[in-house]
Amino acid sequence: MYASLLAHDDIGHPSIASTAHLFQEWVPKAHEVRLTAVGGRLFAAEIHANSDAARVDWRSDYDSLSYQVCEPPVAVAQGARRMIGQLGLPYGAFDFVVSPSGEWTFLEVNPNGQYGFIEQATGLPITAAICDYLEGTGRA
Repeated sequence: MYASLLAHDDIGHPSIASTAHLFQEWVPKAHEVRLTAVGGRLFAAEIHANSDAARVDWRSDYDSLSYQVCEPPVAVAQGARRMIGQLGLPYGAFDFVVSPSGEWTFLEVNPNGQYGFIEQATGLPITAAICDYLEGTGRA
């Protein structure tokens, strides 16, 4: 299922009461970022949504997306490295919303998140970094 926007009154609907849900406050966005961490190496790409559906959840319309390699702010990079270290994860796919003013808002880290579509669109060497890590030659 893809994310969707809800009104406050939607939350009391009987269909929502029957199972667990995850609700997240809407954050105005200029674009989103997938930051892939492999060991201590970080690979970040902006995800620009070019359809109404993708602006809510970019996974719903891959054909409308465009990508651009970016550099995360120092505090974001440090936080991502600290988080995978504290969680004991060698890999993490972090998702962020970047506001129109440039503020990064952390959404989640997925220890099994997809990266191939980012690598194909941007040329970021994520697979090579994973291989280096597995061979013990990647930097931590």
